[in-house]
Amino acid sequence: MDDRNDQTLTRNLESLKSLIEQSRYCVTFTGAGVSTFSGIRDFRGKNGLYQDVNAEKIFDIEVFDEDPSFYYSMTRDFIYNLDEKEPSVVHCVLAALEKRGALKAVITQNIDLLHQKAGSQKVIEIHGTPQIHRCRACGWTMSFDEAAKIVRAGGIPRCAKCGDILKPEITFFGENLPMQALREARAEATAADLMLVLGSSLLVYPAASLPQYTLEHGGQIVIVNNMPTHLDSRAILCFDELADVFEYLEAQLAEGWLE
Repeated sequence: MDDRNDQTLTRNLESLKSLIEQSRYCVTFTGAGVSTFSGIRDFRGKNGLYQDVNAEKIFDIEVFDEDPSFYYSMTRDFIYNLDEKEPSVVHCVLAALEKRGALKAVITQNIDLLHQKAGSQKVIEIHGTPQIHRCRACGWTMSFDEAAKIVRAGGIPRCAKCGDILKPEITFFGENLPMQALREARAEATAADLMLVLGSSLLVYPAASLPQYTLEHGGQIVIVNNMPTHLDSRAILCFDELADVFEYLEAQLAEGWLE
């Protein structure tokens, strides 16, 4: 990076800091890119799952209904080792911003539980969660930890009451998003005067429409993503690298910013 680019980045980072300071109601919308620092592959990035695996097939409800073993075998080292993953600088800075009153909510497309692990309190999981595995026949549930032990051992979680195969409460392709989470996310996006859009290609709907709620109600958006999005032209700031942004914010927090 040459000196001119360095100066532009510095100015933009300082502008972002000011936007966060001046915001009345800041929320963030996170995609798979924020978890790549934790060793979890994204979907559409240059090293994403779509490069060598048909992720839509893994999370296709019709495929799951026909052969649940496909989902459990393909996600054994992707979802069911999440206890080995640690929050990244992005997750930790967002949790710190919330603790200092500068961030009101995290809306996430992710199903890796890392926002909660970092300490974020208000996390809206619009694509569901693996925290609960539910029997669709009788409603019996199993925790993620219990299910993970079974899956890592090569098994498939089954209902203790009726023996049916359990499904994680992740939203698969072909299923509707959890309505309560979607309502909460839309309300937060509407209330926001600033939304930080982080690590999302903004290609998966209806989740990708959430930044537009902020824009339509007079708010501003900042986009940080390693690929262009269709809303870049409407963002007040755009950054390519999450590391640039969050290492800067981490340093500001370490110096007592927002305390």
